[in-house]
Amino acid sequence: MKSIKALLLTLVVLFSAQLAQAQEKTKVKTKGPATEQLQIKTSAVCDMCKARLEKSLAYEKGVQAAVLDVPSQMLTVTYRPDKTSAEALRTAVQNTGYDADTQTADSRAYERLPDCCKKTNSVH
Repeated sequence: MKSIKALLLTLVVLFSAQLAQAQEKTKVKTKGPATEQLQIKTSAVCDMCKARLEKSLAYEKGVQAAVLDVPSQMLTVTYRPDKTSAEALRTAVQNTGYDADTQTADSRAYERLPDCCKKTNSVH
């Protein structure tokens, strides 16, 4: 009888240890860095610009969301700072063909934009 009690007690202790270890692993997986928001003043002028910028930034590592307000030309980017930086996001905007704050667009990317998306277009 004593050996059965000892065996049961051993099994209960081992089972409890397994449960405690599984709970610790779950806690580690759910912990992660918070996101940050960055606002970038762009040279975007139309809804085609909006679609182009939002799609381009969706492919950037660490970007959670990118939304352009066309009337104010303000791009709001939600991103994970452990995956990318504000400077990298501004460079991505420039490489898409648009100005990013005080930095001018990449000239080759700007030339590839449709005429309606160029800031020198007289329609805008």
